Amino acid sequence: MKQFGKIAAAALLAVAAGTLSASADACSGRSHDTGTAVGAVGGGLIGGLATHSVLGGLGGAVIGGVAGNAVSRDQDCNHHVRHRVSYVDSYGHRHYHYR
Repeated sequence: MKQFGKIAAAALLAVAAGTLSASADACSGRSHDTGTAVGAVGGGLIGGLATHSVLGGLGGAVIGGVAGNAVSRDQDCNHHVRHRVSYVDSYGHRHYHYR
């Protein structure tokens, strides 16, 4: 149980360091802190339990945080799609704009 506490502390430290790079992107302007945090905690737990060491947990947290951030950014950018809308004015001219 003492080992688990060390792994959890290392994962928390990696989450704190990893969220600094989880800034908003150009696609949506949203932050990706949640994806980074979930990936770091999951990676830290998996890495720590797989290697039975604090260093493995820390490495897993860093890799998991980077992966969680990348997945979060990719999903967010794929959902940000512009739709083309058109209308005809009273003179019969068609106008297009994007939402």
